[in-house]
Amino acid sequence: MDEKTEFSQRLRKAIENAGYSVRPTVLEREFNTRYWGRSVTVQAVRRWLRGEAIPSQEKLQVLAEWLKVEPHALRFGAEAAESIRAKRQQWEEGLDFQEREAIERYLNLPAPQRKIVREVIETFSKAYPNDAS
Repeated sequence: MDEKTEFSQRLRKAIENAGYSVRPTVLEREFNTRYWGRSVTVQAVRRWLRGEAIPSQEKLQVLAEWLKVEPHALRFGAEAAESIRAKRQQWEEGLDFQEREAIERYLNLPAPQRKIVREVIETFSKAYPNDAS
C-alpha cells in the first residue's frame, strides 16, 4: 500500500472518530470553515479521501486540529508519531541543565557562528570517536 492510500485510511478513520460522515462535501465544508487560506474544492478533498493526494502541511495541520489528532499521526501514522515522541523524550532526559543552557546559547547565535560551532563539534567527534570520558 502506498503513502497516499495509507493517509486516506487514517483521514477517513479520524473523520469517523470525530463523529462526521466520511463524504467529500462534509470534509470540504468543515475544512473550509476552519482554513483561512484559499478554499479547497470538493474535487480536492475527494482526492484526499480516495488516496490520490495528500494535502500540504498547512492544510494537514488544520485537518489535525479539527479532527483532534496529532498532525504527524494523521500524515504518517500513530507509530511514526510515537517514535518521534520517544526520541524527543530520550533527548530531553539525556541532557542536564548545563547542556540545555549550552544548546539554548547555540540556538541564539547567528547562523555563521552556529556553522563554526558545528564544525568544531564535528572535528572533536572525528578526533575522539569512542572516548566516553
